[in-house]
Amino acid sequence: MDKNILGGALEACCYSPMTGYFRDGFCKTTAQDSGSHVLCGQISREFLDFTLSQGNDLTTPRPEWHFPGLQPGDFWCLCAMRWLEAEQAGVAPLLKLSACHSKALQFAELALYQQYALKE
Repeated sequence: MDKNILGGALEACCYSPMTGYFRDGFCKTTAQDSGSHVLCGQISREFLDFTLSQGNDLTTPRPEWHFPGLQPGDFWCLCAMRWLEAEQAGVAPLLKLSACHSKALQFAELALYQQYALKE
């Protein structure tokens, strides 16, 4: 069973739009997931603008990848390293901790993630 960063069972991040490396709604990962999409973030305009400036357009739909394009307010499984870059830039989105995979703890301490916790 996959665990979240709080030690409990991993909860779903979002089904609409359908997120996750496996497009099953969960921020589960595998060795093939080179981006480690393990953080469930609530997307903000600032984050979308930041990631676009880094060369990753998250607003344009990509049907061939089952990607609908994101809008502020959507929840999405984010790459741990991109989230950390956004945090350093002051534009990291808030996180649904119960839906963040425990592998995220390989990238940063729980205390950092808790600073960005959504009220669940």
